[in-house]
Amino acid sequence: MVTKSQLARLGLFDAKVPRYTSYPTAPHFSNDVGPDLYGDWVSDIAPGSEISLYVHVPFCRNLCWFCACRTQGTQTDSPLAAYLETLKAELALLKERLPEGVTLSRLHWGGGTPTLLPAAMIDELAGAIFEVAPMAEGGEFSVEIDPGEIDESRMDALARNGLNRASIGVQDFDPEIQKTIGRIQGHDQTRDAVELIRSRGIPSLNADILYGLPHQSKARITESVQKLLSLQPDRVALYGYAHVPWMAKRQQLIPSDALPTPEARLELFETARRLFLWDDYAEIGIDHFATQQDGLTRALRGGTLRRNFQGYTDDTAEVLIGIGASSISKFPQGYAQNAPATGAHTAKIRDGRFSISRGHVFKGEDRLRARMIEMLMCDFRIDAGEICDRFGVSRDWLAEQFERANRHFEGLLEVTEEGLFIPPQARALTRMIARDFDAYDLSKAGHSSAI
Repeated sequence: MVTKSQLARLGLFDAKVPRYTSYPTAPHFSNDVGPDLYGDWVSDIAPGSEISLYVHVPFCRNLCWFCACRTQGTQTDSPLAAYLETLKAELALLKERLPEGVTLSRLHWGGGTPTLLPAAMIDELAGAIFEVAPMAEGGEFSVEIDPGEIDESRMDALARNGLNRASIGVQDFDPEIQKTIGRIQGHDQTRDAVELIRSRGIPSLNADILYGLPHQSKARITESVQKLLSLQPDRVALYGYAHVPWMAKRQQLIPSDALPTPEARLELFETARRLFLWDDYAEIGIDHFATQQDGLTRALRGGTLRRNFQGYTDDTAEVLIGIGASSISKFPQGYAQNAPATGAHTAKIRDGRFSISRGHVFKGEDRLRARMIEMLMCDFRIDAGEICDRFGVSRDWLAEQFERANRHFEGLLEVTEEGLFIPPQARALTRMIARDFDAYDLSKAGHSSAI
């Protein structure tokens, strides 16, 4: 049994650590990667292979105060039309370099609010994407849908272009919390959006909900989770709210004295977690839950669960290409990020060049440590056999790494010949344990709370 006092002694309630959706994490990207190298990486994709594609739409009608994403507000469609032309031009550049026969195992539109796009623009964007690469057989096309920014015409456009997984943000249903975080979205509005999605035959539904919000209590999060469960999502991301007002200026509108303590955050998470488990959802990694039939659950059972910039995924494609301002691509060779600002991104694309502004070329132990961290984040274990066989390290070296980590965590971990395991009672420490295998200096980066 791990007590709160032991968790406190190990630093859980004070630590700021990465979410490890990449390794190394984005703060360690540099200008070593530019448009030319990115173009070479695209050209090196194996002909006929499957890749993932992410499209970032950075516009919202209203800017939620809690959000730390790269977004900007607009009350008209003219910026959307201009941005769509930039996306089409970027896709045309990609098509020039992409080898023959490449298909999409996953296509995801995120933001911002992709459903700000009118139906005609949805058709136009989807058409431009599928001219570059069609969906692979069994591929998944998902879109983040704002319940306040969806109607029948837009839903019809998404459905006829092959949408088969919708994602909605809930955050919390409590009116006081919604007012405090600048996100007014009632349960009825969310339910109506879900009904609209399902009426079009969309087979899968994702939902996001947050813990650690201002004024949140165990009673309030219980009510919000129960309301969410009534909508029967197939997959839920239970994210911890990251209060980083030095990075996201709009979060300065949220009163810090209304935020729960780290100890209370853990209780909020455990309260929500128990509710999902009681409803027979499978626990996926550190913060996702899925029905027993969902692809994430099957991937967990089959040992193919992965982690990327969107969180947990059952996609095993080696290449993820990001389109749009601030988007990040991942290749076997490294990471490449587009210019974060929409204006800078647009200017570079219109000049006929990719807008890559920074990235990271894998070197040294990067791939080795990335896989160990991914294993911990996905499976709460590091398989010693896979690591030694795949990366050519010795059992003795790996055993030293495991023993060092176990000493740091007071012997809470299990170390055997098969590998290192995080027992259930210590899984709140997973991100901190992953940090123990991170070779980069974390002092220069502002990360979120470990819990």
